[in-house]
This record gives sequence, structure tokens and C-alpha cells, in this order.
Amino acid sequence: MPVRPAVTEAELEARLRGICFKTGPPQRIGVEIEWLVHDAYNPRCPVEPTRLHSAATALRALPLTSLLTFEPGGQLELSSLPATSLSDCINAVAADLAMVRPAMRARGLGMAGHGHNPWHAPHRVLTDDPRYNAMEAYFDRWGGAGRSMMCGTASVQVCVDAGYEEPGPLGFGRRWLMAHLLGAVLAAAFANSPTSEGCPTGYRTTRQLVWSQLDPDRTLAPPQEADPRAAWARYVLDAPVMCVRSEHGPWHAPPGLTFRDWVRTGVPRPPTQEDLDYHVSTLFPPIRPRGHLELRMIDAQAGEGGWIVPLAVTAALFDDPEAAETAYRAVKPLAETAGSRPAPRNPLWRHAARGALTDPELHAAAVACFAAAQEALPRIGASPQVIAAVAEFTERYVARGRCPADDHLDAHYAAEADLAYAADTGGADLAERLGKDSQ
Repeated sequence: MPVRPAVTEAELEARLRGICFKTGPPQRIGVEIEWLVHDAYNPRCPVEPTRLHSAATALRALPLTSLLTFEPGGQLELSSLPATSLSDCINAVAADLAMVRPAMRARGLGMAGHGHNPWHAPHRVLTDDPRYNAMEAYFDRWGGAGRSMMCGTASVQVCVDAGYEEPGPLGFGRRWLMAHLLGAVLAAAFANSPTSEGCPTGYRTTRQLVWSQLDPDRTLAPPQEADPRAAWARYVLDAPVMCVRSEHGPWHAPPGLTFRDWVRTGVPRPPTQEDLDYHVSTLFPPIRPRGHLELRMIDAQAGEGGWIVPLAVTAALFDDPEAAETAYRAVKPLAETAGSRPAPRNPLWRHAARGALTDPELHAAAVACFAAAQEALPRIGASPQVIAAVAEFTERYVARGRCPADDHLDAHYAAEADLAYAADTGGADLAERLGKDSQ
């Protein structure tokens, strides 16, 4: 690793303030989509690392426009390039998926859209990566949630521009605030992870539960202040260092060492600007400012095009001025429920994770936001197919106070009822067969 010059605390703070919000007219949209990779014939069977490595080699040979990566537990991720319209973003990713899915099927592998692995315990596949070794060791201090997050979760992450410097519906200050309130609504509406290892967890988005159990100094949201840039810079510098990279040996960091402490002491070595940039990549708040806003709270969705609906709804609510104003008014009252605790540990986000749209406040906000998105989609050039997909999701789930997790729970409890009925009526063989089928 080349030696870089050390920098001062003031220089690093200025860099953070300069790069966290790149303001201007909202023009670009992006999406990062994760899937749980499973055996196509037995989804409950973990995939051997050799099969995943073989698939990764084949997929990287495809002429994709999206960046393709594999997460520590073998989850497959596609990260789109920034697009200048919703339609361009959808078309580019859909074209990549049209190559990726057949290549996976040819190797007997499937891609499942669940926010949290419903079948088996987390198991790390990428075992020789120093970043993931350091991350696992760091999060192990808080129990098993870190391994579950790394190896057993998947999401749809939507990226939108920061917005204008000036105040207004598309100003970056309002968009930053709205993202944290709307984020709870999106987490509830698209909740899709109610089970773990075959059993309900009591939460409709277990993925959000997992995130709430991790190191709060790097997973909670920064405080909402009048100057978001200053709040973010302070958040980054006061966050613990996950690892100090080195060419030789493991990437360790002294427990409790914040980046600010590292700058001031120069121990174990003086940090550089590159170290700061890497440190930012190890912070996981629900909304991460990276010039643009990265919304990280949406569970992965089922179906080949399930990812399109959260992308379309989010794009409409952030980039259409009328929809943005309506959404802001709809979610602003949720700030009282959220209280002063940062997401995702405040009451609002707990309600979103556990009850989703059964919560009256979240349901009312979701109905208003989805209606605004539906009205805005034609104005931002969405295709008739996308408009129809959002309308179908709205009718099936949002209007009824439901989310995709409720379908999984209905199926789970129906299977349990079948087993109980078979046992009560003396059908031991049937009960045994039903039990095997539901495993």
C-alpha cells in the first residue's frame, strides 16, 4: 500500500463538508439491488463456495453496464450507473438482469428477493477478504447481528441527487430531513423479511431489526441539525475506526478509537485522506450522503421486477416538485413519533420494523405518498408498465395496510394450520409429509 501524506483534522473536516452533498438540479437516479443466491432446486440448501466463485467468474465476463459484486454471504449485487431518467435506469438494469439470470440458472442457481435469509443461519463465503475479516471481528463485539447483516440480508438501495443548495421542495436540507422520515414509510411499505431460519421473528422487516442491533455509532442516523454538512462531518470523525489497513497482517484497530482520535494521536500510524474515504465506506446509516443521497432501508423484493416499484416510488417522491411537497407534508408529522433518537432506533422505525403498515400513522403517510408518486410518475416519464406495477402494489398492499411480509406470514401460518389439522385428525403420514414440504 503506497505511503500517503498525513492530513490535519481541519483538512479532513473540510473534505467531508465538501463532498457529502453535491448540490444542483436533481437530474440523476441510481439503484443497487441485492439478491440471496440459492440452489435453484432446493432454496433451503446453502450454496457451496466453489459454485459461487464459478458463477462470479462467469458473470464478470458478461458485458454488463452495472457493477457486479458479491457480498460476504454470497449475496449478488448489481449497482447501476447514474442515469438521467427513471426509465433509463430501469432499462439499463433490466438489460443486465436479462444476462445475469440465465447465466445463474445455467449453473443451477437462483436469485431470491428477501430482506433477510428466511432459510438458514448466516454463513460467510468470502473468507479471504481483509475488509470482511475486520468487519466480522468488529461487529462480533455486539453479538451475532453483525454476521447476520453481512451474510444474511439483502436490499434495494435507491440513490437520488442531493438537490438544490437553496431552500424549497427540492432543496438538499429538506430532502435530507424528508429522507429520514420517508425512510421509515418505505421500510414499512416494502417490508419483506418476517422470518429467520424458518420461523417468524415478530418483525415484518427482520433486516431492520438486525441493523438496530449493531454498533450505534456507525449505523444510526446523524442528528438532524440546521447545518447537515457540519452534522455529517462530526458524525464521521466521531465514529469508531473499524480497521486500519495494512499491507501485511490483519486489519485491526484499537477498540474505541474514533477517527478524530486517530488524527490527533497519529497512532497506530498517521491517517491519510484515503483512510478517511475508506472509513466513510464502513459507516452504514439509513441514509448515507455520498454527494448524492443513498437510501439504504428497503428490503429486497420478490419477483424479477420487484425492485422496480421501490425505485419508481422513491424517484417520483424526490424528483417531482409537486410530489416532493406532498410527501414532505405527509411525513413531517412523523417527526413527533420519531422523537429525538436517531433512526433506526427511534419509535417510528421500531413501529416500521415490527408492525409495518398496521401502524396507523405509517399507513396514512404511505397512502398519501404512494398516491403522490402515482400522480407524478407520468410527469417524470415513467412507462405504462411501471405505472401499472406501482398501481398494483399500491392496491395489493398499501391501500390495505399490508406489506409483502404479510404474504409470507399468511403462508407460514396456513402451513402450520395444515400440520395441526393433519395431526389432530390422525393423519400422521400426511402431517409428516406436510412438515417435510414446509421445511
